[in-house]
Amino acid sequence: MLDFGRFTHLTFDCYGTLIDWEAGILAALQPVLTGHGLSLPDEQVLELFGELEAAAEAGPYQPYSAVLTAVLAGFGQHLGFTLADDEREALARSVPDWPPFPDTVEALGALAKHCKLVILSNIDDDLFAGSARHLRTDFAEVITAQQVGSYKPNVGNFRHALQKLAIPSEQILHVAQSLFHDIAPAKEVGLTTVWVNRRHDRPGFGATPPARVQPDLEVPDLRSLAALVERQLVAR
Repeated sequence: MLDFGRFTHLTFDCYGTLIDWEAGILAALQPVLTGHGLSLPDEQVLELFGELEAAAEAGPYQPYSAVLTAVLAGFGQHLGFTLADDEREALARSVPDWPPFPDTVEALGALAKHCKLVILSNIDDDLFAGSARHLRTDFAEVITAQQVGSYKPNVGNFRHALQKLAIPSEQILHVAQSLFHDIAPAKEVGLTTVWVNRRHDRPGFGATPPARVQPDLEVPDLRSLAALVERQLVAR
C-alpha cells in the first residue's frame, strides 16, 4: 500500500478520470452518426475516437477544440460521410456539458482535506473553465495542454508540471484513468501513479489507446481512492 502521508499534491487527469468523457463523447457523436444513417456500437465509436484523437494530438500543437474538429472530420473520412457546417464543431461545443462521474465531487472534497489538488489535462483553458463548474473544487493549479503547447503522453507536460509546482516529484501522486496518456509518461518522469480504472467492469480501453504499464496502485473509481487515503491518514 502506498504511504499517502508523503504526498503534498495530487495531480489529476480530468477527462476520463473526473469528467465522464465517454458519456459526453457518445452524446455528441451518436446523433451525428445517426443523422448520416449510421448505427455503430458505442465501443466501436469510442475506439475510433481514441485512434483519431491520438493521431491529431501527435502532430504539431493545435488547440483541443481543433483536435476535436479534426476527430469529427476523421469520422466522416473513415465512415464515408460529409459533415454539414453545423456539425463540424459538435464535439468541441459539447465539452462544457460533459458530466462528472457520480463520485467525483465528493471524492475531491475528501482528498482536498489532505493534499493540494492540481489539474494536468489535455484541454484548452476556456473548455476547462466550462468543466470546472461541474467539479466545484478549488484547485491549487490548473495546467492545460494549451499552456504547455503539447499533449500528454508527451513527457514535457509532466516536466512542465514539476517545474511549475516546484516541489520534489516524491511529493506528487498522479491520478488518472488513461494508461496511455498519463500513467506511462508520469512514471517515466518518476511520479508515483494511481490508475483509476473506470472501465474495470468493461473490456477494452474505450476512448484511449491501449498501453502496457504497471501503475503503483489501481482503484475502480475515485471514491475508493478517497476512502483509502482517509482510512490511512485518519488512523495516524
